[in-house]
Amino acid sequence: MFIYNVTVNIADEVHNEWLKWMKEIHIPDVMKTGCFIDNQILKVLYVEDEGHTYSIQYKFLEMVDIEKYQKEFAPKLQEDHKKKFDGKYAAFRTLLQIVD
Repeated sequence: MFIYNVTVNIADEVHNEWLKWMKEIHIPDVMKTGCFIDNQILKVLYVEDEGHTYSIQYKFLEMVDIEKYQKEFAPKLQEDHKKKFDGKYAAFRTLLQIVD
């Protein structure tokens, strides 16, 4: 099993709006793609950057799932995020493998 992790630092001024949008719109839209089996959003503690930092994690079973997501869905979903919060966030993405 794998995790697609998106770490986002969001500005104080839009933090509450962003968190609500993530929970009610963006994460449900990502899950509707059918590429992921579970998700969670975690607040990163003790970060020296300004704003608020979160780790949004999406679990998937096979590498083909993330490849499909990145090819067919990610560009539009990332563009929606950029349009809504442009200049108010920084993000980076990592792929993780769960080790049993």
